[in-house]
Amino acid sequence: MSSRIPLSVAGALRLGRPPEIWFKPALSVVAAVAPPNLTLVALDRLDLAVYTMAGSLCALYAHNRPYAARARALAWVLLGMLSGLAAALVASSLTGSAVVLVAVGAALAAVQKVLCDATRIGPPGHVILTFVSSAALFVPQTLGEIPGHLALGAAAGAWSWLVGMAPGLFRPHGPERRAAAAALRAAATYAESRDDHDRAHARTALTTARHALAGTGRATDARRALSRLVDRAEIALAAPADADPDLLRDWARQVRGTRAVPLVDDRTLLRSEPVVRDPLWARVRPLGRIGVRTALGCAFAGYASLALGVGRPYWALVTAASLYQASLTLTWGRGVQRVVGNLLGVLLFAALVPLAHTGGLALVLCCVALNFGAEALIGRNYWLGSVCVTPMALLITEFAGLQDPGRLIGERVLDTLVGLLAALAVPDRAGERVVPGAREAPRTLAGTGHREDPHQDQRTHSDTTEGVRP
Repeated sequence: MSSRIPLSVAGALRLGRPPEIWFKPALSVVAAVAPPNLTLVALDRLDLAVYTMAGSLCALYAHNRPYAARARALAWVLLGMLSGLAAALVASSLTGSAVVLVAVGAALAAVQKVLCDATRIGPPGHVILTFVSSAALFVPQTLGEIPGHLALGAAAGAWSWLVGMAPGLFRPHGPERRAAAAALRAAATYAESRDDHDRAHARTALTTARHALAGTGRATDARRALSRLVDRAEIALAAPADADPDLLRDWARQVRGTRAVPLVDDRTLLRSEPVVRDPLWARVRPLGRIGVRTALGCAFAGYASLALGVGRPYWALVTAASLYQASLTLTWGRGVQRVVGNLLGVLLFAALVPLAHTGGLALVLCCVALNFGAEALIGRNYWLGSVCVTPMALLITEFAGLQDPGRLIGERVLDTLVGLLAALAVPDRAGERVVPGAREAPRTLAGTGHREDPHQDQRTHSDTTEGVRP
């Protein structure tokens, strides 16, 4: 087999179908970001928004998880966010050396990458954590200010937790219903086509549904009925000739919404194997290679950016951290997406600057609109979401004070290119040998409902695909 690696540009930029629940993370991030920032505008303290944004952006996570699992996941994300923010603020208060701060940022990025991959937290994964901690490294700080700033982040994070859990009041079984419906539809498709690709997709959907039902907490009649339907989907996968695709699709339609879950005869049901979860350490150990790559690449990007005259090279760190995938092929695809999205994004930023600079309220409203756009679009492809993420991240840097747009645009473009080169300069040759399988349709992240895409995204929202990706 040839060792050459196909580096496709057209494939990396191809748009996919929007995720089924694209509007939920988009609306959630608006609900999480707007109240804290509008409060700061009213108090004339928009300079503190960098800290509240740390907590608000936690609302991007865990939208496909059952609510019992979502509550735990969001709590851990908030803890991880505040831990990274605290480390960055302490480093910023202790030294003004950009060389030291880049080293700290690279180490934090590596730890965040490994832990998010090991816990399969799903999109947007480590990228948001790295964005917040890397930016905070270059915010002037004193040790005495840190507790208050962390309290702002914690308060906004608590609000984000409530925003993420609020839909459970109206549809407490919504995530597992969606997962079961997806499994039934996938099984019906395979029963008709008998295609190997459809079989693989159905198997992934079944695994996702099993994990979703395993993370729901207390067993209820509705959840037991959903489990029986997932068993029926598995039976259809094992014996497609005996399956009734129309019946499977009818069950899928009934499962959606709030109607009673259809009951099926359980005499022929399969005995479901329990979901086995490896200890965290067992999942962390195999990720050592990617952790080292992330640390080296981020350090390379940060120091290169400093050498080129960028005073606060946090964007180069974030770019490098966001690009590292399991292989050079996947890293290249994400790099193409990020460069295209960032270049178009700075053009959008230039167009928005006159409006955003009219006052603090306009600045916040522009950021909120871009938050919504990023989440609404990133599921189609990472580059499309980046068109909104880039100007949003640039506007966030102006919360503490308006800056020269030309300088911001120049530094952002330079840091994007530097980050891409840094990611490509530290490849994983071992990973490249297994890329052929990884290039196929993304797998679903267990327990998240998001498809594991070559970048944790195409936004792992669809392939998905992600929450805001700075």
